[in-house]
Amino acid sequence: MSAPAVAPTEPLSLKADYKQAKAQLLERFRTATNVDTLMRALARLTDRTLAQAWASCELSGSLALVAVGGFGRGELAPHSDVDILVLMPAEPDAELEARIERFIGLAWDLGLDIGSSVRTVTQCLEEAANDVTVRTSLLEARRITGSAPLFAGFAERYRAALDPRAFFTAKVLEMRQRHARFQDTPYSLEPNVKESPGGLRDLQLILWITQAAELGGSWRELEAGGLITNREARELRRNEAFLKTLRARLHVISGRRQDILVFDLQNPVAESFGYTATTAKRASEQLMRRYYWAAKAVTQLATILIQNIEAQLFPNTSGITRVLSDRFVEKQGMLEIASDDVFEREPNAILEAFLLYEETPGIKGLSARTLRALYNARERMDTSWRRDPENRRLFMAILKQPAGITHAMRLMNQTSVLGRYLLNFRRIVGQMQHDLYHVYTVDQHILMVLRNLRRFALAEHAHEYPFCSQLMANFERPWVLYVAALFHDIAKGRGGDHSQLGMADARRFCREHGIAADDSALVVWLVQQHLTMSQVAQKQDTSDPEVIKRFAELVGNERRLTALYLLTVADIRGTSPKVWNNWKGKLLEDLYRATLAVLGGARPDAHSELKTRREEALALLRLETVPDDAHRALWDQLDVGYFLRHDAADIAWQTRVLHRFVHTETPIVRARPSPIGEALQVLVYVKDRPDLFAAICAYFDRSGLSVLDARVSTTKHGYALDNFLVAHTEEDVHYRDIVNLVEQDLGQRLRDPGKYLPEPSKGRLSRLSRTFPITPRVDLRADERGQYYILSVSANDRPGLLYSIARVLAEHRVGVHAARINTLGERVEDVFLLDGYGLSDNRLQIQVETELLRAIAV
Repeated sequence: MSAPAVAPTEPLSLKADYKQAKAQLLERFRTATNVDTLMRALARLTDRTLAQAWASCELSGSLALVAVGGFGRGELAPHSDVDILVLMPAEPDAELEARIERFIGLAWDLGLDIGSSVRTVTQCLEEAANDVTVRTSLLEARRITGSAPLFAGFAERYRAALDPRAFFTAKVLEMRQRHARFQDTPYSLEPNVKESPGGLRDLQLILWITQAAELGGSWRELEAGGLITNREARELRRNEAFLKTLRARLHVISGRRQDILVFDLQNPVAESFGYTATTAKRASEQLMRRYYWAAKAVTQLATILIQNIEAQLFPNTSGITRVLSDRFVEKQGMLEIASDDVFEREPNAILEAFLLYEETPGIKGLSARTLRALYNARERMDTSWRRDPENRRLFMAILKQPAGITHAMRLMNQTSVLGRYLLNFRRIVGQMQHDLYHVYTVDQHILMVLRNLRRFALAEHAHEYPFCSQLMANFERPWVLYVAALFHDIAKGRGGDHSQLGMADARRFCREHGIAADDSALVVWLVQQHLTMSQVAQKQDTSDPEVIKRFAELVGNERRLTALYLLTVADIRGTSPKVWNNWKGKLLEDLYRATLAVLGGARPDAHSELKTRREEALALLRLETVPDDAHRALWDQLDVGYFLRHDAADIAWQTRVLHRFVHTETPIVRARPSPIGEALQVLVYVKDRPDLFAAICAYFDRSGLSVLDARVSTTKHGYALDNFLVAHTEEDVHYRDIVNLVEQDLGQRLRDPGKYLPEPSKGRLSRLSRTFPITPRVDLRADERGQYYILSVSANDRPGLLYSIARVLAEHRVGVHAARINTLGERVEDVFLLDGYGLSDNRLQIQVETELLRAIAV
C-alpha cells in the first residue's frame, strides 16, 4: 500500500519542525538533561522525521527503512551521522530508484547528515561477509518504517550467517589497528573520545562482540551472565556516561560533529562540566585528568572482558599451560592467579605477579582473572602494604631485572599498582603539561624516559645511540638510573621547583628501600640536577673553558657525569618526537667529552685546545690534498674564539672552501648536508655589515629553513665568517638536492643590498601555542667580562621569529657574535652573544628590549 500524498509545502514545514525540536533538546541538555535521555530523544526525533520524509516520497510498502550503526542502537549524538539502509526485496526499477534518490536528497535537505546504502537482502549479506565494518553496522539494524516481514527475513538470514568466533577475531584485529593509529595510548593531549584507546569505541566493541555471541547486549545482561562483576558493571556504566556526555558536549559547543578534544575546546568543555580554574590548574587540566582516568579504567576493563569472552568462544585454548608456583600458573602465555582471592589473602603476591611477568619467558601479559583480582584488590594496597619489607624487596627486584622492566612498569601503571605503591606517582597520572615542550602526560613521560634508558642497555637498540649504549654497558648498577627516572618529574604540578621537591621524594624512597649511601646520593643528585646538562649544552658557550670548568666542578666525578648525560638524553627524547635532533645530541656529547677530560685531570686550557683543533684540522686538510701553507692566509685573520667554537672537521671544510678567497669582493656561500644528521650546513663569507645576520635570517625565513644553530665570527680584516645549521620545515626534503639552490639564491641576495631587510612575515602560531600562549620574555645583560652582551629570548615558536629578532638588532646596528637557537617543541629559548659596542647606553638597551618584545609578540 503506497504512502498518502503530501502537500508540496510539507518538506519546508518538516525541516522547520525538525530544526526547532532538535534545538529544544540541545538547550535542555545544556542545563539538565541526562545524556542517554538526549541521545534517545534525538534518535526518536530523527526516526519520526525520516518516516515522514519516507511517506512524502510515496515509497512502496514492500521496502523497509532501516537504522544501522549507532543510530540502529537508538542513540544519536547531537551531530552524528545518521546511518540508514533502504532495504529492498529486489533490484528497483527506474521509477522506484528515482523515488529513493528523492528520499535521500530530501533527508539531506532536512538537515540530516545521512550515510545511506540501498541494497537487497542478498546484497546486504554479501557485503557483510566481505567487510567486517558492514557486518558490524548491520548487527544493530532496527526498522524505522516500511515492510516488517522484509526486515524480519533479513534479520533472520543475517543472524544465521553470523559466525561469532570469526566476528570476534576480526573485531579484535580491527581494534588493535585502531589503537596503533593512536600510538596505543589513551594519553594523547588531544584524544579522540570516540576512537582513541579507552574511548567509546572500545565499549561499543565489547557489546558488539557479546551481541554477536548472544552473551548479552548491555552491561546489565553481561553482569547477569557472569562476564563482569557488579562493581565492574558500575564502573563501566559510570565511565560510559562520562564519555558520552563529553562527546555530546563537544558536539554542542563546536556546533558540528567533533570527536577530537582539541586544545581550543578543552577549556569551554571543562567549564560546561562545572570545572573552574584554580591557581594551580586550568579548568581544562582538571577535565583532561578526569578523561584520562576514565580512559584508563575503560582500557583495563575492556582487556578483562575481551579475555573472558575469548575464553567462552574458544574454550579449547584456555587451559593451563604450566604451573609456575602455588600462587600462579600460565594460561596460553598469560599469567594467571591460582585462586581468585590470592591477592586478598596474600597482598605480597601483587608485586610478585609483576616480578614473575619479567622473569618468566613466554609470558606476554596478565590474564583477565589476574587483572580482575588486581582491580578488586585495590583497597589492600594501603599504607601497611607499602611499608611491608617484602614488598619493598619485590619492587627493587622488579627494577633490577635484566629484561622486561619497561613492560612491567607500564603494566603496573595501567593496573594502578604503580600509583598505589608510589603515592606521589599516583598524583601525576593523567596530569597534562602545557609547557609547549612535553607532548605526554607526566606519568607517560616518566615511563618514556625509563624506556629510553632501558633501550641504552639492550643490544638490539645499540644502533640507535651507540655512544649511550657504550656508556650504559660500562655503568655499574644501571638500576640507579631507573630510580632517578621514576622520580625526576614526580613532583610536577605541586607548585614550587619540582626538582627540589622530587629530591625529598627520592631521598625518602632510597632510605625506605635500603639503597646504599653512594647510590642514594647519586639518585637524589640526579633528580635535583636533571635539567642542568641540557641547559648548559644548549644555552651556554661551551667553547669557553670557564663554562666547562664550572660544570665539571658541579658534577664532581665521572660516574655522576655519565649518569647525568644518560638521563638527560633519555629525558629530552622522552618529551616529544619533535624535540630531539642530532644537533642536540652533538651538543650534549661534546659537553660530556670536554667535561670528562677535565675530570680526568686535563686543564681547561684554551691554548692547548686551540693547538689540538688546529693540528686535527691540518691533518684533515692534508687528506683533502690542500697545499701545506694554503690555510695560513685565512687562519691569520681568525681569532682564538673561532677555533674554539668550531670542531676540527668544520674548520677543515671551511678552510678548504675559503683559502683562495680570503680577500674576495664577492660573497661566498657554500652548503652541504650536515655530517651530524638531517640538516643543511651553510657557510657564508662576506664583508661584514651590521644587517648581515638579519639578511641571512630573512632568506632562511622565506625559504622555509629553520635555523638550529648559528656560529658567527668576524675576521681581523672585517669579513663575516658565519656558519649556520638549518633544517627544512618539510620533513621529506633531501638536503643534497637543495645545496646548489641555497648557494645560488643566498649568494644573489647578499650581492643585492636593496633586498636585505623586507618586512618580517608574521607566521601563524600552532593551535597548541594559540591555546596555551606563554609570556614573551627578553633579557639583555652584560657578560661577566663586560666584553659582550647576552640576549635571552623566550617566546612561542612561529615562522619568521628569528628574523624578527635579527631585524631589530640590525636596525640598531647591534652585531651578533654567536647565536644558540633552542627550539623546545612549540617554544623557543634562544640565546645571542652580541657585540657590546653601544649597548652600555641604558636608553639604547631599554629601546632594544622594548622593540624585541614587540617583535616577538603575537
